[in-house]
Amino acid sequence: MQTRTDLIEDLMGRFPHIPREAVIKEDLLRGGMAFDDSALTDNENGEVKPKSYFIFSFDHRTLPELGTAALRRPPEEIVLTGGPYELRRTVVSVRVNPDSPYRVADSGDGVLRLHLDGRPIADVGLPPMPEYYRHTLSNGKSVMEVAPTIQWGYLIYLTVFRVCQYFGAKEECQYCDINHNWRQHKAAGRPYTGVKPVDEVLEAMEIIERYDTSGASKAYTLTGGSVTSKVDGLAEADFYGRYAKAIEERFPGRWIGKVVAQALPREDVQRFHDYGIRIYHPNYEVWDKRLFELYCPGKERYVGREEWHRRILDSAEVFGARNVIPNFVAGVEMAEPFGFRTVDEAIESTTEGLQFFMSRGITPRFTTWCPEPTTPLGRTNPQGAPLEYHIRLLEAYRATMEANGLSSPPGYGPPGAGNAVFSVSSFMDTLPAAEPVAAE
Repeated sequence: MQTRTDLIEDLMGRFPHIPREAVIKEDLLRGGMAFDDSALTDNENGEVKPKSYFIFSFDHRTLPELGTAALRRPPEEIVLTGGPYELRRTVVSVRVNPDSPYRVADSGDGVLRLHLDGRPIADVGLPPMPEYYRHTLSNGKSVMEVAPTIQWGYLIYLTVFRVCQYFGAKEECQYCDINHNWRQHKAAGRPYTGVKPVDEVLEAMEIIERYDTSGASKAYTLTGGSVTSKVDGLAEADFYGRYAKAIEERFPGRWIGKVVAQALPREDVQRFHDYGIRIYHPNYEVWDKRLFELYCPGKERYVGREEWHRRILDSAEVFGARNVIPNFVAGVEMAEPFGFRTVDEAIESTTEGLQFFMSRGITPRFTTWCPEPTTPLGRTNPQGAPLEYHIRLLEAYRATMEANGLSSPPGYGPPGAGNAVFSVSSFMDTLPAAEPVAAE
């Protein structure tokens, strides 16, 4: 029987032009990692930055099934270095799976390492608790609850609406657990604010600004569930836009402002820009027409795939093509029972979508699919997509970008293996490192 070590080493050999760091990172993102108790955090009272569950669970088990990891949280991210594969610094978002062949544990010498099939393959670095997490808002809420940071502190992630108005089996995206994640945190008695008041967000941002003395945070993302009617009496553009307006008035130019929202009509997109947003993520989720209709029934019903794409193209006239960066969920193309049967077919379809956007100057990005167990696709595909799909997607992504003369998108930190901080896929690890600026 082939071990997971055999699988990754086979793919490293077959795709030597893909950084080996990306091979391991994609495998961890699609299949998760386990933690010894010694590798868990002391939540907000310790020295390690804990997992904030900033929008989705990104776990392979529900909270009640995680055992100790539900009480003492795992770290938000880990950084891998060294080991037999001589890994360059690689930042990986933590997705917990107690049954994973990857385990983070003390090797017996006081050093945390990532073990695969029982063999240590990398040293593990943990994110230090940021000073701003040690301070609370005037109402006692934590900064981690209101304005957590990810990507090793680069991005402030503002999930200002914790649920989605695409609700129920006939509307929810079939791979998305935003609504269940809300329910499980409330059931566990954890603080998990449904709609975050603007003044709380501003107060949390003030604390970050005060204590982030190194300036590690460079961007913020406004996001949450889709709004099909209204929240606080506001439609989607004005609901999310009011936060950007308040942030930009209080901290003009301090951070790059980004918003993840539906593909909205041009007049709404213009309002985002007028509020101060500079990067727009109207996520298209999956390229194939049939799969979009099956996996995103709410988006198909309210907007429709062709209209969604037309709005993405229109938004480039407002933000500039380089600043429109729609996400897709890499791997759901191969989800049973409706997905593509072969890696070849899935890559061909996804590359068609990449070419559609990149030929127009728009650079999509992607999140590696985590098959969360409370979602329809997670239940039927607990192993996710084949690792080969993910490696070949990295290959196709870079090739399509280069063929269209594009470079790494703004707002994601530095590109290149050993440099990248984007933690929920390896596309930034796989792109060429930025050329150093020559001295005058």
